[in-house]
Amino acid sequence: MKILVIGESCRDIFNYGVCDRLCPEAPVPVFNPARSIENGGMARNVYNNLLKFSDVEVNLHTNQNWKDVKKTRFVDFKTNHMFMRLDENDNKFRRSRLKRIVFRNYDAVIISDYNKGFITEKDIEYIASKHENTFLDTKKILGEWCGNIKFIKINNYEYEKTKHRISPEIKEKLIITMGPDGCKHNDTDYPVPKVEIKDSSGAGDTFIAALTVKFVETSDISESIIYANKCATEVVQKRGVSTI
Repeated sequence: MKILVIGESCRDIFNYGVCDRLCPEAPVPVFNPARSIENGGMARNVYNNLLKFSDVEVNLHTNQNWKDVKKTRFVDFKTNHMFMRLDENDNKFRRSRLKRIVFRNYDAVIISDYNKGFITEKDIEYIASKHENTFLDTKKILGEWCGNIKFIKINNYEYEKTKHRISPEIKEKLIITMGPDGCKHNDTDYPVPKVEIKDSSGAGDTFIAALTVKFVETSDISESIIYANKCATEVVQKRGVSTI
């Protein structure tokens, strides 16, 4: 199996530390860092999840400056409470170049679109015209341009923002993730077990990766959603942006 991931990437950095007092100059917590963990985020996290499958060959088409695009979190180690996130170079994404990609070499394409300018609506439309098994995870308001996408994964918050623009044809393609309530597809609910959630960061990346792999294997979207739910449930029980 061979899968191509297209989308923006960044560095996810988690600074874990201790906070046990307030700053004397202002009513803000004093954070004492103890250790730092970092990994590739956004589209690169989808890519990293796919690498966990032994029978999957995966390629990534992303921004070359991804190491300079940083999302740095400051997290209390004891409670896992995040005090703040610092984003750097979040607007420095050049548009992707897709013309050289030989799409027929892949069993599926995943578009991980964080709506930062790397991928446009026309780009997504072009990709879907080149491969029938194109899966989309996007922050964009949906429209006719995504009509040829196989399946579209969005979370419930994103759905509420875009539902007024969704045609019946596009609605049939939607897989709406709802955090601890699982997800919904074509009015069918797919629940998940209740677990202790340590961090939901990157869970959507795990979901779309697992969904695509299982669908290529089975061509059964219900079975694929159940499997994707299982994988996402595993990663939310881990700290930081984790993989399967």
